[in-house]
Amino acid sequence: MQIGNVELGDKPLFLAPMEDVTDPSFRFMCKQMGADVMYTEFINADGLIRDATTSIAKLNIYDYERPIGIQLYGHIIESMVDACIIASEAKPDIIDINFGCPVKKIANRGAGSGMMRDVPKMVEMTKRVVEVTNIPVTVKTRLGWDESTKNIVGIAEQLQDVGIKAITIHGRTRSQLYTGKADWTLIGEVKNNPRMKIPVIGNGDIDGPVVAKEMFDRYGVDGIMIGRATFGRPWIFKEIKYYLETGSLMPQLTTRQKVEIARVHFAKSLEIKGSKTGIFEMRRHFSSYFKGLPHFKELRLKLVTSNDPDEIYSLLKEVEVQYGDFVVDPAINPSPWKSCSE
Repeated sequence: MQIGNVELGDKPLFLAPMEDVTDPSFRFMCKQMGADVMYTEFINADGLIRDATTSIAKLNIYDYERPIGIQLYGHIIESMVDACIIASEAKPDIIDINFGCPVKKIANRGAGSGMMRDVPKMVEMTKRVVEVTNIPVTVKTRLGWDESTKNIVGIAEQLQDVGIKAITIHGRTRSQLYTGKADWTLIGEVKNNPRMKIPVIGNGDIDGPVVAKEMFDRYGVDGIMIGRATFGRPWIFKEIKYYLETGSLMPQLTTRQKVEIARVHFAKSLEIKGSKTGIFEMRRHFSSYFKGLPHFKELRLKLVTSNDPDEIYSLLKEVEVQYGDFVVDPAINPSPWKSCSE
């Protein structure tokens, strides 16, 4: 699979761009665990052109993350064009346009999946963004606004015609948000449409290696994007690749192995964000890494309330000693965080 001049190999796995989730430390862990392509947290075009500190900070990317994309969202064409020019200066491998976020405050003003109610504007915005950058432009979107407007097959053709180099489709409408089951049949229709020449990446409900292989085999997608299932489980990329290569499931990680992953993640968070922010942003990860451990409430509370890095490292050691080779039942999945994801 190839996006523009970016060669990705066969059946690449993508980490979905997720607000408040795919920060540099989490991306570091996912890259270590086999993610082929990653994205920054999605960036508000208006905030970026206003030089908003939080938006500018999201442009920070590292060479070890490549190939990496910067995802932009907005409802004003001129703002998206200007934001694309600014984002291109950060030299990402991909510029992605978010036409998929279903969050009310974004969609109701016409950004994210709200753009699916104005397809001509959606196509014009994409065309204008493509024209102002030499970096490959891709789009992430949904099946449609609601059940009566599942028009992704025609939309995909139009977006291809104005120059995008790949499209990622989440198998739900905006109205569904993240409820119900993702419908991959229309993703398959887009992929098997003889007019489509660009890669099609499928997204939605990929929660493990068996489902990932089934989606590759059944619908023929070029790649798969994973979002919420990475919470507390960045090694899902390794699990999927192991299964695709061997046909067998990778052994479940022990708690000792998870502690080591959490320890590396924590160190990276402190390195990049500093003590105060690094600790605060790791709390959600600690809860997810160790979900399902029996009688863990007291240790968990200490992990997510401590403000002292040394104490946190000691607590992680305590988890390792207390639980060692204990393996959590794989049926116990971390609860999805509330994030504009997938």
